[in-house]
Amino acid sequence: MKTFFLFTFLFATSVSQSQDTCDIIIRNGKIVDGTGNGWYYSDVAIKNGKIVAIGRQLKTKATQTIDANGFIVAPGFIDVHGHIESGIFERPTADNYIHDGVTTVITGNCGGSADDLRQFFYLVDSTKTSINVASLIGHNTVRRLAMGLGNRLANLEEQNKMNELVSNAMKYGAVGLSTGLIYLPGMYSNTEEIIGLAKTTASYNGVYASHIRNEENGVLDAINEAINIGKEANIPVQISHFKVSGRANWGRSKETLPLIEAARKEGLDVTIDQYPYTASSTNLGIRLPDWALAGGSDSLKQRINNPVLQKQIIAGMLATQKEFKYKDYSYAYVAMHAADTTLNGKNISAINLLKGRKANMQEEAKTILDLMLAGGAQMVYHSMNENDVRHFMKYPFNMIGADAGVSNGKGMPHPRTYGTNARVLGKYVREEKIISLEEAIRRMTSLAAQKFHLQDRGLLKGGFAADIVIFDESEINDRASFEKPHQFSVGIKYVLVNGVVTIENENHTGARSGKALRSNSNNY
Repeated sequence: MKTFFLFTFLFATSVSQSQDTCDIIIRNGKIVDGTGNGWYYSDVAIKNGKIVAIGRQLKTKATQTIDANGFIVAPGFIDVHGHIESGIFERPTADNYIHDGVTTVITGNCGGSADDLRQFFYLVDSTKTSINVASLIGHNTVRRLAMGLGNRLANLEEQNKMNELVSNAMKYGAVGLSTGLIYLPGMYSNTEEIIGLAKTTASYNGVYASHIRNEENGVLDAINEAINIGKEANIPVQISHFKVSGRANWGRSKETLPLIEAARKEGLDVTIDQYPYTASSTNLGIRLPDWALAGGSDSLKQRINNPVLQKQIIAGMLATQKEFKYKDYSYAYVAMHAADTTLNGKNISAINLLKGRKANMQEEAKTILDLMLAGGAQMVYHSMNENDVRHFMKYPFNMIGADAGVSNGKGMPHPRTYGTNARVLGKYVREEKIISLEEAIRRMTSLAAQKFHLQDRGLLKGGFAADIVIFDESEINDRASFEKPHQFSVGIKYVLVNGVVTIENENHTGARSGKALRSNSNNY
């Protein structure tokens, strides 16, 4: 391996001497190339969106010169866990991602993707986005299209229809299949259904990425289910936003991570991703029993308005709270409640008191049902432990994913929307020294590109796409907080996407040079 990279370096240097001009040359930077190897000083020459040379004191002339003296020059960050299906078209500049050094986002996670990926990719390219976009095909999406939102297993005809939808999506360019097994309607599927779809995905060299069935008390069984699906379908597995949630499970990272290590020792390609926070973010509906959600929002409203069924729903909610060792819902904060935005940023316990109800879990459960009747809410759940976060951060086969969308500047979203990568580099690399700079960059770049088969991304290497981030390692940090989430990261000086400067001196240039990355195209 060292011989290969030495050859690549020498080849790139020799190429540089024959280049008369290039579009951009980055000079005097500390190169962290994405391999995990130590940094070195070098210049980087770019032409026609590609890296054409890397070497010391290149004599190449350039239309634009960027002085990176004192800064880190690294491959653009690849966010492996996004939800940008609609947001990328509302705000194609994707400011929150670009200011965090992200040049590529893999969307379609947690079982939810665009219905028609061929049309989605076309819209990405025709809209002209600031970031590159790859996508998984979502299990919940294909299940909804094939059999609706019912609480039942698929019959043979429906399974075949889902297989056809997955096959078409892979032909259109999906990088794999995702599941979100706590969400409607995937929560009603069994393991055999998913194995069948994963086999179809594997036939196109795709990946299986899973928001597993349980991240709380049943987390071990849920991890084993994902690993078993990978084994039975002979497909690489990515376990999304790896965590242990709920106070009762704090410290169980020492039980969950060994399952991944054991699978890899067995020869299974199992990896994970993580966001560097102790709070998660998802919808309010997950607080309700699964059976109550069957059929969608209209069916749920009928059940809530039925006194007998409402009592059963609340009983299920309180049983879960007791299981997780929570005394109230004060850990659950509203990020966005469209029906009443004055509730944004408040927790359920506080909202319950605002409604004039008594401070107990029974009344708080009723308040949750009121919010569901009014359209539901996006939530932030403070339910994890920092020691577990640190433990996962040390694991070498762990990537970084914000689990976020393109921000429109509204509501009180999770700060991961703005600061995920900068937080890793500022808090866990510079301040706490949990991992080295080179290792963190490897996780954010080449490891992600390798897993999702983005073959010309993730490394600073001759012939690769010029997706590049330049940052000040002494300054880089997240500014977004739970109280003030709409704040861009600091310390990222330049970002190039496909060879076009998109961040210059920490300001978005307005450039929109991103593209759809299809698995079966020239980008693959």
